Amino acid sequence: MAADDMLMQWHREGQIAPVLRFYGWKPGGFSIGYFQKTKKRFDLEEIQRRGFELVRRPTGGQAVLHHNELTYSMIVSEDYPGMPSTIKEAYKVLSEGLLLGFANLGIKAEFAIPADSKPKGTANCFEEASWYEINVDGRKTAGSAQTRQRGVILQHGSIPIWLNLEDLLELFIYPNERVKERTYKSFAKKAASLQEFIPPETTLEDIRAAFLDGFQKGLGVTFERLELSADQLEAIEQLAKEKYQNQEFLYAR
Repeated sequence: MAADDMLMQWHREGQIAPVLRFYGWKPGGFSIGYFQKTKKRFDLEEIQRRGFELVRRPTGGQAVLHHNELTYSMIVSEDYPGMPSTIKEAYKVLSEGLLLGFANLGIKAEFAIPADSKPKGTANCFEEASWYEINVDGRKTAGSAQTRQRGVILQHGSIPIWLNLEDLLELFIYPNERVKERTYKSFAKKAASLQEFIPPETTLEDIRAAFLDGFQKGLGVTFERLELSADQLEAIEQLAKEKYQNQEFLYAR
């Protein structure tokens, strides 16, 4: 999270071009949206017991378990040519590469178009799809969240490769056992992971390459590899300690 935060700053200052970043999590991370409350929503002891790390994202949206997945972030100025001014339409432009990435893997995906414009209030990102997130066979297969800060857009995305239902759903606090049981029964109909659609021999590098190509074609650009300097890496570590590992920020809500 600190890396994405600093990349936003460096892009805003003109030090770097727009950035597409792919990464993973070790240990697995349980990220909550910037505006989400932690109290009475998440089982903090269970998160720790399962070996995951809790982190608050700079982006909005709902909670996501980042484990056995490909995570991406896109950082670009709001005034970049062709970038829509509205959040919803910017999602569509930035997420076009996801559709093409899935196609590269032989998966027919489509944009989610919610029938109800009002969210249901779930704390779990993969329980419902927002505008221009990605569905396969009517189930959410990629979740995204966005923030705009001082002229720069940051869009985060989670593409689960393999999803353990218990690892995810046991991290939430439910009002009663009946609601919990109902969530377990319905979740498989709402979300899916890549493992259901790709050959078992597909590697993480294959998946990354598919989405890199998809984003390049979707945005009509060619990305060049960015190597961070020792000073930049140190700045990221410093921000992580000061902000993202700060208990006051983590439990601010």
